Amino acid sequence: MKILTLNTHAWAEEDQLNKISQLADFINTHQFDVISMQEVNQSIQEAALSAEELKHYFATESDAVIKKDNYAYVLLTQLTETYYWTWIPAHVGFSKYDEGLAILSRTPITQAFGEYVSHMRDYDNYRTRKIVGVQTELQGEATWFVNGHYNWWDDEQEPFKGQWELTESKLAPYMDQPLYLMGDFNNVAEVRGEGYDYMMSKGWNDLYTTAVQKDDGATVVKAIAGWADNKRDLRIDYIFSNRPVQAKSSTVVLNGKNGPVVSDHYGVAVEI
Repeated sequence: MKILTLNTHAWAEEDQLNKISQLADFINTHQFDVISMQEVNQSIQEAALSAEELKHYFATESDAVIKKDNYAYVLLTQLTETYYWTWIPAHVGFSKYDEGLAILSRTPITQAFGEYVSHMRDYDNYRTRKIVGVQTELQGEATWFVNGHYNWWDDEQEPFKGQWELTESKLAPYMDQPLYLMGDFNNVAEVRGEGYDYMMSKGWNDLYTTAVQKDDGATVVKAIAGWADNKRDLRIDYIFSNRPVQAKSSTVVLNGKNGPVVSDHYGVAVEI
C-alpha cells in the first residue's frame, strides 16, 4: 500500500497549471493507493461541475458544490488511473477561494465523514478547521483514511491542543478499524512539549518513526505562510496510524530530488 500526503498550496503557486501536470505525472508514475491533499482550493465565483463530470466523486457533505477549477478535479483529469474522491470546504482561502481537503482513492469509497475540529465555525476565518475521512477496502479489510489541516500550538484563538482533543473525540467511533490520519499539522516534530508530543501521548503511531527506510522527513524548508520567520527545516506533515504498523519506507517527495517541487510544502510518501 502506498500513501501520499501533500499540502498543495492550490492556485497560489507560480506556473500553477504546469505544477499540476507535474504532480499528475508523479502520481501516474508511483500509482499511490490513497492521496491526501490540503489547501485544495476552488474559486468561489467559478461555475459548478455537472453530475457527469463528478461520476467518481463521493459527496461527503451534501451541500458542497464542486467548481470547475477545483484543484483536485483538475488534477484528476490528468491521472491515468481511475480515482474515487471526495472534497469538503473548510474556510475561505486568500479571500477568493473555497479552501478545503481532498482524498483520492484507487478503490471505491464506501463511507465518508466530515467534522469540525475547531470550536470556531466562521467560514471566513482561516482558523476554522475540519477533517475529512473516507472508508475503503484495501487488501480485503475496511480501512479509514482521514485528512486534516491544523492550527499552530500557540494560536491565541484556536490553539492546536483543543483541535486535537476534538479530533480524538470525532475519531472515536472509527477507531475499531484500521485508521490512517495524515496531513499538515503545523506542529514541529523536533519541538518538545508541544503538539507533536501531545499527539504521540495519545497512542498514535508515526509511520516516519517506525519506517525501515527514511530520510530527514522535513517538508517545509523555507519561510512560508504561517511560518514567516522560519529559517530551518521542519517536519510538520505526517502520516499516523491507530495501530502498530511498520512502513517499508517514509520518503519526502516533490522536493526537487524525489519529484519536482509543486507547492510550498514537500509531500510525504509512505509504503506499507
